[in-house]
Amino acid sequence: MLTPAPAILDHVVRPTGDGGWPQALDGVLSAAMADAAQREITDWPNYAPTPMRRLDVLARQLGVADIAYKDESTRFGLGSFKALGGAYAVLRLAAQHVAETGEAPPPLRRIREGAFRQVLSSLTVTTATDGNHGRSVAWGATMAGCRSRIYVHAGVSQGRCDAMAALGAEIVRIDGDYDDSVRRCAEDAAANGWFVVSDTSYDGYMEVPRDVMAGYSVMASEALDQTAGRHPTHVFIQGGVGGLAAAVLARFWQVLGPNRPRFVVVEPSRAACLTATARQGRPTVVTIEEETIMAGLSCGTVSLLAWDVLKQGAGDYLTVGDDAVASTMRMLATGEAGGGPVVAGESGVAGLVGLLGVAADPELRRAIGLDGDSRVLLFGSEGATDPDIYRALVDGAAA
Repeated sequence: MLTPAPAILDHVVRPTGDGGWPQALDGVLSAAMADAAQREITDWPNYAPTPMRRLDVLARQLGVADIAYKDESTRFGLGSFKALGGAYAVLRLAAQHVAETGEAPPPLRRIREGAFRQVLSSLTVTTATDGNHGRSVAWGATMAGCRSRIYVHAGVSQGRCDAMAALGAEIVRIDGDYDDSVRRCAEDAAANGWFVVSDTSYDGYMEVPRDVMAGYSVMASEALDQTAGRHPTHVFIQGGVGGLAAAVLARFWQVLGPNRPRFVVVEPSRAACLTATARQGRPTVVTIEEETIMAGLSCGTVSLLAWDVLKQGAGDYLTVGDDAVASTMRMLATGEAGGGPVVAGESGVAGLVGLLGVAADPELRRAIGLDGDSRVLLFGSEGATDPDIYRALVDGAAA
């Protein structure tokens, strides 16, 4: 084994539908929404599909046919898949704002070209973030010509705050955890007439998170193209509030129908809101007692839209500890897993940590159907979005 096998601390199995995409879920994320996002985002300057790495050495060691790793570390220079969602939602919101002034709803391209910057200069978008989503929102605001105000909690690193500020965002740091920052952001936005651009949905707030998920689905569409002819049998994907997992699952389900892969959601044991929700069968809040090293996944409340998709299509939920994160990051950085050196941030390796744990546990392997014919897809959702933290973890893993 290239890195010590982590323990799977919890495993919850839920029944899933074995047919095609349920039309009832079109209200969450339809194929038309995903197609519209793809047409827009692929027209952005410097767009290019992110690479698909083949971790062939690791696949042989784990006894599976293939491990593909979708490397999001270079996405639009922002270092994570989040670049797709928040920025797209800001542009959509900007177009609606223009339409409210009496103009016809403009194409998003016209927003990006600066045709409405005077109108949009009075618009303020805001969000709460662990770092990557806020960076995307700030970038989207820059493209649209509006203002951005980003709320961060006590555990967000200064490096990630500086990256958002460099894109023109006003940074507001609060005490407490991510869920506290979400509440404060919503309160201040309501009091000041700002527009919340969140990647999580809750009662009364659904439209913008749909746009965020539609943006994420572009990554899934790329992955489908890149694995054509050898589509995965399993997807191990990180949790968080669930938006990433739900967007990828929705796109695979829409395209592949009953032949979609088995989806295994992986999250840190310190912030396992999706696992708790899966066990209870309803949205369940967990209290963050201690922050996980996987900062982007430190979320205690599930997105309601995401759960609508996951409860019908994701069969397995795993929780892992923090112990193997740094060594897994280093394994990718050195190229030992195959596919060349890969820069993977601490939240970006959660799916791989889950795969390593399952592969080392014969009972779990059987339960999840992992065998010599399995083709596993992973989403490396972030690169070194805080270079100092990345280097400390990778160098520390070598000690």
